[in-house]
Amino acid sequence: QVQLVESGGGLVQPGGSLRLSCAVSRSIFRTYAVNWYRQAPGKERELLATMPPGGTTTYADSVKGRFTISRDNAKNTVYLQMNSLKPTDTAAYYCNVFQDAQNNYWGQGTQVTVSL
Repeated sequence: QVQLVESGGGLVQPGGSLRLSCAVSRSIFRTYAVNWYRQAPGKERELLATMPPGGTTTYADSVKGRFTISRDNAKNTVYLQMNSLKPTDTAAYYCNVFQDAQNNYWGQGTQVTVSL
């Protein structure tokens, strides 16, 4: 089992920045891909960023150039740096680590609200 705990969400004005954190309960980054998703009310869950083990990081077009995924292997922590935030970025944000169908874990989510 792998536990994920997200933090860093909150209320921010348009154009502002937030950094989300996802603390992972054990060292898995060499064998698991790390993903950030979000889900707004009434919408499907959207994949924002993927960092595969040893592979190339990819981003959804909706966040490319504004969001950056990173990880600290020593701290077993994944980050999502979000800049130039827009009201349309308002959603619950989820951290996910994936190896295969049997090893697919989610955090509890953290709310991000972008509003004046």
